Amino acid sequence: MLNSRENIDKIIEELEKYYYDARPGLNFSNPFELLVATILSAQCTDKQVNKVTPNLFKKYRDAHGFANADEKELGKDIYSCGFYKNKSKNIINASRMIIEQYDGEVPSNIEDLQKLPGVGRKTANVVASNAFGVDAIAVDTHVFRVSNRLGLADAKNVEDTERQLMENIPKKKWSRAHHWIIHHGRQICTARNPKCSECFLKEYCLYYKNLE
Repeated sequence: MLNSRENIDKIIEELEKYYYDARPGLNFSNPFELLVATILSAQCTDKQVNKVTPNLFKKYRDAHGFANADEKELGKDIYSCGFYKNKSKNIINASRMIIEQYDGEVPSNIEDLQKLPGVGRKTANVVASNAFGVDAIAVDTHVFRVSNRLGLADAKNVEDTERQLMENIPKKKWSRAHHWIIHHGRQICTARNPKCSECFLKEYCLYYKNLE
């Protein structure tokens, strides 16, 4: 069920107030590093990715370094992030495509990003918004869960959730709202045992109303 327009506006206002300084969870210093980190973060925590990437980026440095990497060796380097075989193959192939088709620079628009191996809609949105300032909402497990519980969306899949969030949140706030919702999902609205009693959004939350 979708929340009322008034409540949606209030939820966004409160999220912005509470998580005004929310930042991306992945550490990166350029668009290519963010791309690699985001590919690694699939089915893996940002915390674990951040443990792996400092040495990884020293070893391979840029798209050329990764494009020439040995797939098995790279797999060992990223083993602790899970799905290392697929991820190593995708990172190498994406690096080669960036060199061959985009002059060694990560493309800034969502459509071109999605053409890269290992890059789905969520990854493309993360890179476009955080590296290039494109207005976008990346729907990960936290965003999907929290937005549907709050009634910011009423959807069965991530595609519809993204579309509804784009309709219900002002465009200029899309990228920041993505981080606000993620932080809320990690700190309060957890998958198991959400901390509803201490949630500052409970008076507007449809999930909490159903519990009552």
